Amino acid sequence: MRKRTAESGPSERIAGLIERVTFHGEDSGFCVLRVKVRSHRDLVTVVGHAATVAAGEWVTASGEWVNDRTHGPQFRARFLQTTQPSSIDGVEKYLGSGMIHGIGPVYAKKLVRAFGERVFDVIEKKPARLREVEGIGPVRAKRITAAYAEQKAVREIMVFLHGHGVGTARAVRIFRTYGADAVEVMTENPYRLARDVRGIGFKTADTIAMRLGLEKTAMVRVRAGIAFALGEAMDEGHCGLPHGDLLPRAAALLEVPEELVSTALDLELHDRTVIADRVGDTPCVFLAGLHGAEKGIAERLRALVRGVLPWPRIAPDKAIPWIEERTGLALAESQREAVATALGAKVMVITGGPGVGKTTIVNAILGILSVKRVRVALAAPTGRAARRMSEATGREAKTIHRLLEVDPRSGGFKRNAGNPLDCDLLVVDEVSMVDVPLMHALVRALPESSALLVVGDVDQLPSVGPGQVLADMIAGGAFPVVRLTEVFRQAARSRIIVSAHCINEGVLPDLDPPEGDSDFYFVPADEPDDAVQKVIELVSVRMPRRFGLDPVRDIQVLCPMNRGGVGARSLNIELQAVLNPSGSRRIERFGWTFAGGDKVMQIENDYDKEVYNGDIGYIEDVDPEQGEVSARFDGRRLVYAFGELDALVPAYATTIHKSQGSEYSAVVIPMMKQHYVMLQRNLLYTGVTRGRRLVVLVGQRRALAIAVKSVAGRRRWSKLEEWLGGPGSHAAAGDAG
Repeated sequence: MRKRTAESGPSERIAGLIERVTFHGEDSGFCVLRVKVRSHRDLVTVVGHAATVAAGEWVTASGEWVNDRTHGPQFRARFLQTTQPSSIDGVEKYLGSGMIHGIGPVYAKKLVRAFGERVFDVIEKKPARLREVEGIGPVRAKRITAAYAEQKAVREIMVFLHGHGVGTARAVRIFRTYGADAVEVMTENPYRLARDVRGIGFKTADTIAMRLGLEKTAMVRVRAGIAFALGEAMDEGHCGLPHGDLLPRAAALLEVPEELVSTALDLELHDRTVIADRVGDTPCVFLAGLHGAEKGIAERLRALVRGVLPWPRIAPDKAIPWIEERTGLALAESQREAVATALGAKVMVITGGPGVGKTTIVNAILGILSVKRVRVALAAPTGRAARRMSEATGREAKTIHRLLEVDPRSGGFKRNAGNPLDCDLLVVDEVSMVDVPLMHALVRALPESSALLVVGDVDQLPSVGPGQVLADMIAGGAFPVVRLTEVFRQAARSRIIVSAHCINEGVLPDLDPPEGDSDFYFVPADEPDDAVQKVIELVSVRMPRRFGLDPVRDIQVLCPMNRGGVGARSLNIELQAVLNPSGSRRIERFGWTFAGGDKVMQIENDYDKEVYNGDIGYIEDVDPEQGEVSARFDGRRLVYAFGELDALVPAYATTIHKSQGSEYSAVVIPMMKQHYVMLQRNLLYTGVTRGRRLVVLVGQRRALAIAVKSVAGRRRWSKLEEWLGGPGSHAAAGDAG
């Protein structure tokens, strides 16, 4: 385990006069202060968060002393509260700091000379007297009183938030979200925080509500709890829940009687924040947004199918030989059928595992349509998948977010029904990982005159977000589906691909040591501790030495789950200690250590930075003075304030779920019986198919056998398949190959 670089003492309090504000980030609130503290001869460096802060103010902070390697001793504040200065020296420093617009150092000196320590009373209660000071006219006086009132409001809000257990970093976010209305919002309905403020969930809002004296049985709490229960279900991939599951789930989460939940549910249904519907014969409850999104996807896809092809009729018996001759490829019969179907379809799905020729088919279709001057757009859910698509097709491919032109301010998209995409054909790859909200945004932006070609591997894990879009599109029967099963000769030489198809067919792959070099290995480990040591040794020594791989940039450890000794969280700490033991400058935030050289993953979409959930980057530097971490993602340098580091986690190890849509030179996958709850065929299959050059499984044969045999998985409650079915729908094209 890595040792902390900062020596932390017990929590304590300090107070003193702020002599200088070295740094203050307006958006994050992170600040570095130089403070004159009694019993300390030299100025003390205090780092923390504050909505506003100025020299001359009195600061009270609770936290601990740390010894930063670069900057020496610092006081790291968890809570930081400023109050108006009372000494003449402090008042002048505060007024001259520029905190109150209209007053600089010159006017600060004049005001203190005129009114002494009573200057704040004059500004607040007798503003007309400001004009007694030479140079202050009616405009400047008005500006001073307005700015002072704003600063006072900010301070009162922060005091209120601190008083109700909200740490300073979160308090800054709350203030930035609601401004002067923060206290009113929190008092009326603290559960709005969970909906509106990043980093605050229902449980944090609930803690605040309890501190405000709200009863557990308060209807505002129970109603918010229903959305919370459905939100938790959404995190598990569901778009809704059966009525009979929702009531006990919400009652258990809230620790209230089911009858009270039932009453609250009736109110939520009346206000249409949630929607009652059926999936088959099962009565369900959906969050209104997800219910509308699934319905919207189905309506839009059916409208596309009814439209006219955006290119003139093409004869496949002429076009296919032409593209074969032009490219030097000989298409298999299954691939010819897929190309022929696509040339006459408004909407079509191509699905199949690795090595079955999905890319060959897409390239053939694009080659034929390019002669017809068809305008084509290519997209994929992640940056890595989009880059692979570009490399495979020789054409520009964008992430879906980039294609739809995300609006950083709203989190919505500039491309929509009123401003549609400019293309005749949209090809979307890796659709197994596209969730319902993103698919809804995508099809809304597609004009009815366009065609849509969807490509993906339906046997992989479904999307991390809600729904199972690809599976429902295939099962809905509203348009042609080509399922490719034939593994082509060149691909069949790869033990990764052969093993993946074995797993998908429910057969344990060959785990015996190969003769000579291979791209697929099994390393037995009977106990968790043994597995951890073997993973560390493989990543740090054996694989780099034998295969010339960079242990940080080329090798990715993929775990079935986060928890446990052989889970992603624990392995991250162990691997970080081995692979980056002396990262120069470092910071501890949100339960993790971040240092220069660390591999990190973004775990939420950030539309301002244009970095998305699952993207991997590398930390370049940690700057305690500026309160910033700089990291490079896909060649772009991004800067994170310390308060924003909850959006990053170390990524030496990650879960297989988080790896969807990505491909790595080499992957190491620990599989132990302690992962039992997650040992599913599609999970193992997805993990194995992430490796491009090398896959190493570490663990127990029994655990692998359990995963290969387990196909049940958890049902996802969604309604898209039903909405896609109906009169006039096409039958699925079935298997090819």
